[in-house]
Amino acid sequence: MTIDADGVRATGESQSANATLSVLDRALYALFSRHADRSRHDADRKHYRATDVTTSFEVYLSRVYGLSWLAFALVTGWTFVVVVALPDATLAVVADFLRRGVPGLETVAFPAVSRPVSAAAVGTSVGLAGKRATVALGGRYLSWTASARGSNIETTLPGAVRYLHALSSGSDDGAAMLRKVADREEAYGETAVAFRKALNRATLTGSLGEGLRVVARDTPSRDALAPFLVKFREHAQQGPDALAQYLQMESRMLSNRQARSREQAGDFLELLAEMFVVLLVLPALLVIVVTVMSVLAPGLSATTATPVGPISMRALLVYGSAVFILVVGLVATAAVGSLRPPDQSGRDYERPDGVLPTLGSVFRNPASAVVGFAPVAFLLGVALWSLDYWPVNVVLLGYVAVALPAGLVALRRANLDDAKDREIKDFVHAVSGHVSLGRPFSAAVERVASDVDLGALNDDVADLAFNANLTTRDGDRQAAALSQFVDRVGTPLADQTIGLVTGALDAGGDAEAVFETLQVEIGRLYHERKALRSNMLVYVAVAWTTALLVVGIMVAVNVHVLDSFAQLSSVSTADAGLALDADAVKPARDRRRFYVVTQATMLACGWFAGYASRGRYEALLHSGALVGVAYFVFAGVGMV
Repeated sequence: MTIDADGVRATGESQSANATLSVLDRALYALFSRHADRSRHDADRKHYRATDVTTSFEVYLSRVYGLSWLAFALVTGWTFVVVVALPDATLAVVADFLRRGVPGLETVAFPAVSRPVSAAAVGTSVGLAGKRATVALGGRYLSWTASARGSNIETTLPGAVRYLHALSSGSDDGAAMLRKVADREEAYGETAVAFRKALNRATLTGSLGEGLRVVARDTPSRDALAPFLVKFREHAQQGPDALAQYLQMESRMLSNRQARSREQAGDFLELLAEMFVVLLVLPALLVIVVTVMSVLAPGLSATTATPVGPISMRALLVYGSAVFILVVGLVATAAVGSLRPPDQSGRDYERPDGVLPTLGSVFRNPASAVVGFAPVAFLLGVALWSLDYWPVNVVLLGYVAVALPAGLVALRRANLDDAKDREIKDFVHAVSGHVSLGRPFSAAVERVASDVDLGALNDDVADLAFNANLTTRDGDRQAAALSQFVDRVGTPLADQTIGLVTGALDAGGDAEAVFETLQVEIGRLYHERKALRSNMLVYVAVAWTTALLVVGIMVAVNVHVLDSFAQLSSVSTADAGLALDADAVKPARDRRRFYVVTQATMLACGWFAGYASRGRYEALLHSGALVGVAYFVFAGVGMV
């Protein structure tokens, strides 16, 4: 295989790769691959090298151009049909609006053209705009992917460098050290992927320095990973002592930089929370204002045709506000999830294979709980439907029946994990004390297991002490025992800390030096987790306060205001001398609309609170609880 000057696969390999493409990809490649050589895609090619896209750049771009022509056909056809179907009066209004809005256009006399010609011209123009937008979006996707990888690298690089520093006490082989980090992708994310790419390139070229150089050139983390790889190569050539000193200094610098980045993320999160509150309260107030003003503005009750049938403008605004609230909630939730450090987010639980293992872990595994309680929610929905409950309440209460149990199981597991994280810090300090006295690691663990009460960690430590003293024909099983211990504990903190010991001891590092590094690392990580947890609880409180505020406002308006405006709208226009809409306010109908908007707010606030706390399963817990509270209040006052 040959590599050109820009690190792109040469023509021979591209032709070989094309043989494995599907028929559609081959056709698209033949039609559009020429666009890859255009200067307008130079920036896209640079972003492509910084991504983890598996297909070649030419194939990716060919797919984008093929999709752009499909978008052109769909948008053009849809626009043509719409323009042909619009009434003449509507087209005249649009044409007059454009002529008056564009300076100088009102003085130009346009020849009269038929409706199909006008529709074709407009459709083609809009279709070309859609085609260009699709191509631009394909380039932006590469840019966004590269930026996301860069953010992940800058988040995980400090931990990876600290791990390399621990490995340096027992290894003078830079490639072997990088390989251990590359093998731990779950802990070090895109940094591990970048190291793997460097090692793969080194295998191809026969030079680790060349592999590091190419990855440093292509990485999206220009300010963090790129200089680190260059300096790592330089210090590795100077010897193991120089490399160990550099890694120690670099780990401190990157930790300080990471702390500053988290402060900036915290400031941004404060702004996000303020915007979240405003964007959720405003739609609720808008719905109230629109409902009240509809008494004096009969035009809001005028119906308009939609794909689902005629609907009034006021109903469109109300239900549109509910959809807007859900979108805001999803966007805010995604933003909170991205701002949380990957190593301090909630755990991802995997459901065991098979029906019986899943049912057996329903009360221990949130992923199993979602599956296990789904039939219960379905049966509850059927029962409520048979009792003539409103379909919206059938769906919402079914959601609560799944979300609350799964969230409670996740909360129970999270509390257990927190207890283990508290004890694992004490466990590391106790083992480090015995190791510093010269005891072997297995003897130190056995002494700690028998002498120290570690609460939730007792059984796991006892199992580690037993496995660490076993021997096989292959020798000591310390690394295997530690790996099994990490799997049993199952928390991210255990993986980041005890996993460091596993790799360092396996590399031949000095046990006392390794545990000294580990004490510092686990203390720092535990302190960061505690601080983050305390900070994020503020946003949980913000979300709950916003949700309960909306519930209070909606109930107060429905109880004290809505009936009064219903009486006002029913006043005879002849007696009052006012142009009032007698059907503007119908308490039963408007209460249900207010209820829909309120429940949308409950879902959005619950998702935001859950992701700010620990992740997706707590989002189920908070959203389910808030939906249940809103139903309880509205049903209690007789509004649903």
